[in-house]
Parts: sequence; structure tokens; C-alpha cells
Amino acid sequence: MKKIFIIIPAYNEENNIIKVIDDVKNVNTDFQIVVVDDCSTDNTYQLANKSNIIALRHIVNRGQGAALKTGTEYAIMKGADIIVHFDADRQFLAGEIKDVVKSILNNQADIVFGSRFMDKKSDIPWLKKNIIMPLARLVNKLFFKVTLSDPQAGFRAFSTNAYKKLEWQQDGMAHCSEIMHNAFRSDLRTKEVPITVIYRDFGQKFSGGFKILKDMFIGKFTR
Repeated sequence: MKKIFIIIPAYNEENNIIKVIDDVKNVNTDFQIVVVDDCSTDNTYQLANKSNIIALRHIVNRGQGAALKTGTEYAIMKGADIIVHFDADRQFLAGEIKDVVKSILNNQADIVFGSRFMDKKSDIPWLKKNIIMPLARLVNKLFFKVTLSDPQAGFRAFSTNAYKKLEWQQDGMAHCSEIMHNAFRSDLRTKEVPITVIYRDFGQKFSGGFKILKDMFIGKFTR
């Protein structure tokens, strides 16, 4: 049986983390759950640590990309075959993990990205859907040769072997674009599957998008 690790980065998610952990457990009790608390100022770590899962903690706030890397490297060290990145804010549905890992289990893909822009309906805020995301797709295509429908897919799965080609350097939100870019650049077998995203609190601003672009371009042209 393949060892599947679910990596959940978390920052100040005390109101959501137990629900997310329980939802993942209810899907498959064989999943190995790793919560990486990114130096929260609330009780996120304490709650996760009492939930009979692996809870890791950064002693300083480093960003979501760094938390995912910490969890991913821990999973590989523990013998993971497949790694899933899953958010702590209840935007994703744990029941769709099986859809994201299916093609990897069947040896049809090395990495699978969830997409909000395929068959399933996600109530995407107007600004994000009609301005931010189309611009992000255009930048991904022109500068990073990425042709995926969802330019910032945080719900993803990949094989342990793929990680060697994916290794991202971005500690913040730009890690999403970097992982996509590295997957395409390395000719990994890449697939998208439809996912549902539930927007409970939307605060994306252009400034956040510009910071992602700045981080990506600095990373691209300083290597």
C-alpha cells in the first residue's frame, strides 16, 4: 500500500484546524497527516498537537511555501510515496483528495494540480475570477511556460520521486507558481483535476498578486 502524507500548513487557524484534521481522517484513516504550524500566535499548534497526528512548528513565521517544504521533507524522511498539499482554512474538501491522488496511484501522472476552473463550481469572488486569475494565467504562460487553467493551485499531489525536480525556493505564496514552473520545466507528467473551493473569507488584493509576481521574477532571473 502506498504511503500518502497530507501536509497542512497552518497560521492562526485555531477555528478551523480540528475540523480540517477530522475531515481528512474521515476520508481515509491510513493517511498520514502532518500539520506545520508557521509560528501562529493563537492555539493552532496546541490543538493540532492533541489530535493524534504529526504536528511540527516553525519558531518564526516563514510563510506558507516554507511550511509546505518543512512538511514535505519530513514526509519524505518518513518514507512517503505520495505527498498531498492541503490548506488549513477549510476552503478545500477532504473528500476530493482521492481524486487528486488517483492518477499518481495509477502511474498516469507525476504531479496533479486541483483546478477551480474545470467541471466543478467554485464561488470565486468576481475580482479574483475575472481580473486577478486571467492576469496570472497570462503571466504563467508567457514567462514560465505554464498552461494550467488554475494559476495558483494550492491543492496538489505529487510522487516522492517528483519532488527532486520540484524543489521550490519561494517561502511565501509564490511557491504555487514556482512549483508549476518547475514541473513543466522538468517535463514531469502533469495533470489537472476539478476541485471545489469554498471562499469563507476573501481578502486578496492586487498588492498580494504583485508581491507574488515580484518574488517569482526575482527567483527566475537571479538563479
